[in-house]
Amino acid sequence: MNEHKYYIIYKPFGMLPQFKDEAGRPVLGELYDFPKDVYPVGRLDMDSEGLLILTNDTKLNHRLLNPKFKHSKKYLVQVDGAVTPQAIQQLEKGVTISVNKKKHHTLPAKAQILDQDPQLPDRDPPVRFRKNIPTSFITLTLTEGKNRQVRKMTAAVGFPTLRLIRINIEKLRLGNMQPGEVMELSRNQVYKALFNEKRK
Repeated sequence: MNEHKYYIIYKPFGMLPQFKDEAGRPVLGELYDFPKDVYPVGRLDMDSEGLLILTNDTKLNHRLLNPKFKHSKKYLVQVDGAVTPQAIQQLEKGVTISVNKKKHHTLPAKAQILDQDPQLPDRDPPVRFRKNIPTSFITLTLTEGKNRQVRKMTAAVGFPTLRLIRINIEKLRLGNMQPGEVMELSRNQVYKALFNEKRK
């Protein structure tokens, strides 16, 4: 039986969260020589950045992706416009978005406006800058993971997403990692951060 391996990466903007692409776009295998049976757990769209777990532990995969467990995922979001407290309240209560052409009311979330712009690694290409329109940074913590949910939620309250970085999955944190960086973790580190338990 193969040994279980655990990696976290800072997925850069513009990289697909997979190992092959027939169109030749950037993929995860360009970052590190991962074992052949390792795969990403969950999604992080090509135009989103941040924390992604890669493993060959199928039990971990099941526990993280099964909706009944409601694991929290925290995102740092740069939005178009000066976000309002009313919009934050709407995000926290839940908004109606379209998922697979059906209406879905999002579960209660945690949202917060940041008083200061965070120090972030540069993005390539940079976020478009418009002189007359400010941008704001918020954090948004969800316990569900519908396709492009954060983008749909901020658009629903009138503030489209410009930049999206996943910074936490439960207590597993991106921290000071830089785009493209890969870190190998032990089984205990991962299970303690995600499920508050030690794995034998």
